[in-house]
Amino acid sequence: MAGAGGVALSAAATHSAATELLRPAAQMLLFHAPLFLSLSLLFLWRGRGVPSGVLAMGTGALFVLVAGLALFCGDLLFRAYGGVRLFPFAAPLGGSLLIAAWLGVILTGAALLRSGESERGA
Repeated sequence: MAGAGGVALSAAATHSAATELLRPAAQMLLFHAPLFLSLSLLFLWRGRGVPSGVLAMGTGALFVLVAGLALFCGDLLFRAYGGVRLFPFAAPLGGSLLIAAWLGVILTGAALLRSGESERGA
C-alpha cells in the first residue's frame, strides 16, 4: 500500500499546484515501502524459531512506522488538498516516529541475529 500510494502521489504531484507538499509525501511512502516488505518477512518466519520477543519488537516497529507515515503524509495531504494542517506539529511528530521506527527495526534485526547466535551455541 505504501508503494502504491507513493506512486499515486508522485503522479498527482506532477499535475498539481501543490507539488511542494505532495512530492515529499510520495517520497516518504516510496522510501518506506521496502521496510514493510522486510518486516513482513519477519512475520513469515514466525513459525521458524523466531523468538516471540523479537516478533514483538518487529510488531512495535511496524506500528510506529504506520503511525509515523500516517501523521507525516497525512499532514502534507491535508495541507495540499484542504489548506489546513492535520494538527500543529503533526508532520514533525510523524518524522520523529519514523526515526524511532527505523531504530526499532535496527534493534529487531540485532535481536534476531543474537537469537540465531544463541541457537548455534556461539
